[in-house]
Amino acid sequence: MKILFTISVFMLLGIAKLSAAPVDPDSLKQQVTVASDSLKAPLYTQIAGTYLNYDTITSKRKRYIYQENAIAYTLQAIHYYSRYNDTTGLRLSFDNLAKVYRSEKKFSQAKWFILQSNTLSRAKNDVPNIISSLLELALIKTDIKDYKLAMRDLNEALTLSSANHFPKTEADVQMGYVTLYNNMKLYTKADIALKRHDAINDSILHSQDVKVAVATDSIQRKKKVYLTSTKRLYKANSSRRIALL
Repeated sequence: MKILFTISVFMLLGIAKLSAAPVDPDSLKQQVTVASDSLKAPLYTQIAGTYLNYDTITSKRKRYIYQENAIAYTLQAIHYYSRYNDTTGLRLSFDNLAKVYRSEKKFSQAKWFILQSNTLSRAKNDVPNIISSLLELALIKTDIKDYKLAMRDLNEALTLSSANHFPKTEADVQMGYVTLYNNMKLYTKADIALKRHDAINDSILHSQDVKVAVATDSIQRKKKVYLTSTKRLYKANSSRRIALL
């Protein structure tokens, strides 16, 4: 358990560091050669992460190399995550592999890995990641024109997001419907789903504005009470000083 905790913490710190500044993959590759087995998985995840920005690369050849490197190093990470039964690391790895394989239009592999992610999330009753994997699964099934099953995944994702009061996720589900309906050439339904998406986001923004207004009002009230109390205390002290004179 201690080793697993160490891996997870190291992985999260590494991901945070990776998002904060560019990481040199060659430096990480040197680190992984001397790291203990318990720390290899997050290092391999970081190396893979340096290749996951292939969407920004215009050269087809270079993009392919990045995709293949992302796959290779993620598979290395999976080897060590499996050894220490780190299900969080495994789920993240499965998600990344599904993303890359879908980009390569290798839909069978993409579907298989996102199903593994979904299975792990269900085992832990991790509702946000169950929904996330369902959305990715729906996109893959839409790509392969398996519209009926894509609809089933979106319907389950909508049920879960509504039941657990995840409005932002519910908006994401509506965008999934937009993609599905557009591919089915049901443009009227796609427009309705898009309007629902916009309405949910507007509601979220309004709710945030209300919370800010309530918080501001509460601060002003506390400030007013504090000033009133201070004035009363000052008057009371003044009266005592006069009485003493």
